[in-house]
Amino acid sequence: MADTVGELDLREEQIDRIVRNFALKEFKLLPICTTVATSGWSNTYYQETDSDLTGGTGSAVAGVPRLANFPYGQVSWTETTEKILKYGMESVISWEDQHTSTIDVMARTLLRIARAVASAVDTAIITELNTTTNTTGAVATWDNAVIADRDPVQDILAAISAMQIDNWDPLKGNCVIVLHPTNHKELLMNQSVRNAGQFYTSKVTSEGMINTICGLRIIITTAQTENTVTLAIEKDAMTWYEAAALTTHTIVDPGVKTTIRAFQVGVPVLINNNAAYKITGC
Repeated sequence: MADTVGELDLREEQIDRIVRNFALKEFKLLPICTTVATSGWSNTYYQETDSDLTGGTGSAVAGVPRLANFPYGQVSWTETTEKILKYGMESVISWEDQHTSTIDVMARTLLRIARAVASAVDTAIITELNTTTNTTGAVATWDNAVIADRDPVQDILAAISAMQIDNWDPLKGNCVIVLHPTNHKELLMNQSVRNAGQFYTSKVTSEGMINTICGLRIIITTAQTENTVTLAIEKDAMTWYEAAALTTHTIVDPGVKTTIRAFQVGVPVLINNNAAYKITGC
């Protein structure tokens, strides 16, 4: 059956598209994950041991004698299971508010519902990312009372070096650094960042912003814990097991109300521990 302008299914499709577009703009951390579709409530994955294989005592990899047996190496994995969670929000808008309010109630509601789901998912991702056991304390807080002690660049370079020692290279252009807005402000205020052009883009002075620091793309989000800064290799450190992508439904009670519902179902998992690094006490 052909649809005409204003029919219910067309309005619902438009609302669905608007919520999705709003949410895509709000997600900060979901894009750094590898998304894997799942149909199971419990999801089992295997974390591979990060350390390089060695031949063991008296059986080194280097210097195998002629006709001697090769040293034996055994790769190991740790089995882990995670359960998915449902993230959702809904709102009810009366017919009167939708059609006669001086505020665009529908647009504001769509935005806030999308933001609620995106924020909850991003919070879950950063919480999981921050479980990395690769961590070190900052040399000093980035807003330390002793200005000379503030050294965020040294902290970041130390984290990069530690990841490289574990055979992950954050300088290939696929590593992010996740900051709370307060720590981003402190980074911008730091003298070494403002004065050392090799660490930032030229917009830091003219527009008060930087896109990269020490070769890492910056992500600023309130989902991050204040005074914790985390590095992560995109698509390698984190996986998002997804049972349902962001989904929206519109339930219309003509002349009475419209219910708008959005949800997403999945679980974030830190797959590669050494592809992440956490700096605390910033």
